[in-house]
Amino acid sequence: MSKRVTIMINEDLDKKLRLRQAKLISQEQTSYSYSRVINDILRKSLK
Repeated sequence: MSKRVTIMINEDLDKKLRLRQAKLISQEQTSYSYSRVINDILRKSLK
């Protein structure tokens, strides 16, 4: 289940996340939300 949380992200990290989101959208040809990008990255790094 998802939980709505407000966080502050530095501009440089936001830019990298947006670029990764754009790359994933172009690769998969489907929508790929900003939240999904963040969740995927956190899952990989917190294993």
